[in-house]
Formats: sequence, C-alpha cells, structure tokens
Amino acid sequence: MYNPQLETFIRVADAGSFNKAAEQSYITPTAVIKQINLLEADLDVKLFERTHRGLKLTKAGMSLYNDAKYIISYCRDSVTRARNAMQEDINVIRIGVSPMTPAQILVELWPKIHEVCPEIKFQLVPFENTPENAKEILANLGQNIDVVAGIFDETMFGLRQCAGFEIAREPLCCAVSVQHHLAGKNRLTVQDLYGENLMLIHRGWSHHVDSLRDDIWKNHSQINIVDFDFYDVGIFNRCESSNDVLMAVRTWTSVHPLLKIIPVEWDHFIPYGLLHSRTPSETVRRFLAAIQTVLNR
Repeated sequence: MYNPQLETFIRVADAGSFNKAAEQSYITPTAVIKQINLLEADLDVKLFERTHRGLKLTKAGMSLYNDAKYIISYCRDSVTRARNAMQEDINVIRIGVSPMTPAQILVELWPKIHEVCPEIKFQLVPFENTPENAKEILANLGQNIDVVAGIFDETMFGLRQCAGFEIAREPLCCAVSVQHHLAGKNRLTVQDLYGENLMLIHRGWSHHVDSLRDDIWKNHSQINIVDFDFYDVGIFNRCESSNDVLMAVRTWTSVHPLLKIIPVEWDHFIPYGLLHSRTPSETVRRFLAAIQTVLNR
C-alpha cells in the first residue's frame, strides 16, 4: 500500500538517531541507514542534515514527515474499509455486542433465520459500552458494526441518528441485589417499591421510561426516584452496592451476577430489537426481512 521505508523514516525523525530507530525496529543501524539512503535516492531529495549533534530534518524532510503520517494512516484505514466491503460481499452481518447489548436474541433466532437466508453469517464485534462509544457507534452503523441489539424508542432514533427494528415489547422490570429484602420475590407489586430508591435514567432518554416516571410521581409518591445518566456496568455495580432498585429489562439478566431482575405488576413496556443504519445495506435489509419472516410464522 505504501513504501515501508516511510515508517523507518518516521522512526528516525522521531528518535533523532539512526541507532535509536534501529533499536525500536529491532534491526541494525546499518540497515536503517541503508533504508534512508534508498528513500532519499528514490525521491531525489535530502531528508536529513547529518550533524555532530545528531540528525535534523531538512525542509523537504519536514514536509515528507507530515505527509507520511497521513499517508500511512489513510492506507491503514483503506485496508479496513476494503475488508469491511469484502465482508458485505460475503453476506456477513457485524453485530455489536457489550454487556448491555448481548446478542442472545439473535442466537436464539439463528436456526430459523438460517432457514430463510442460509447465505448470511454473523460476526460478533465487541465494544465497550461508554457514552462516547454509544454515540459514535449508533451514529455510524453500517461502517464497522451493522446492528446492535437492545432497547430503544423513537426518541433514541433522533438522538443517535439511527433506525430500529422491533422484535418484541419488553416489560420494564426492577433489578435488586441478591441480598436485598425484595430478592426473595419472583414478582413485585408497585406497593413493594414504596420506601425504596428507584433508579431511573434521566428524562428525555426514552418516552417509555418517562411514562413510568410520570406514573410514579402522580400515583406512587411513596417511591423515591433517583436519576442517573447512562446504562453501563457501573450503574449495575452502583445498584448492588447501594442496595437501591434499578429499572431494568430481562435481557440484562447476565450483566451482573449479584443482581436479580424481577418483573413488576405495572403496564410499562419498551421496544426491544435491532438498531441499524437509517440507510441499511442490501445484506442488512435481507437480514431484517428474514427476521420478519421468522417472527410472522
């Protein structure tokens, strides 16, 4: 993709020494000098001033130094884009996975999906669930990740610039520490939450969660709502250590081994399915159509 001597040139420029660059490259100083001499000869420019104090870039060398970093970075990105394009050609769906966005639903549906579209394959792409990653990944679905399984609603589509395919409506549940006095119950009433701190994600994240919040404020003021900003493993750790109650969904059962997720007797649900690009590829469209066929059976 590019002359590998450029990487040696950058190492020499950064180190200011043939010997130091050689140590970093695990080759001899003579080999480094030979590569630089060949590069200068090929380009017909002098890249370094050799002085008793060491090496100093010439004006031509400084110009090449700035451009070479861009060239190497662009070439590496080109390879990534080419590999991604190849994956699209061979019908691979890249599924982003994190503790909060497990691919279990697709694993369960896979045998039936395979019957409809036997040519489609899965590739799991792990990612760290941080606010920055969530924003970047969802706004750029279709580049490195095609779909992410999780809860969503129309509010998220606007915030994250993506679209969604609903598979089911998940009941809003509550997660508690296995040491919590409510952990012995297999189902909760709203009254069971009286006197508890209920952790809800901030207003505006989901109108389904906002509806639950409004219901509690209006009809169950005995429940103390505690706001938080983002769902990640840290918020599950906080729930376990604080002994508070956390709004959760059943698909998060395996996120934290010391928490139990319990259904509640209220009529509050949230869509669960696949987040994808607003302009999905042909492969993703066929994949979503296959899931729809399976769900309609």
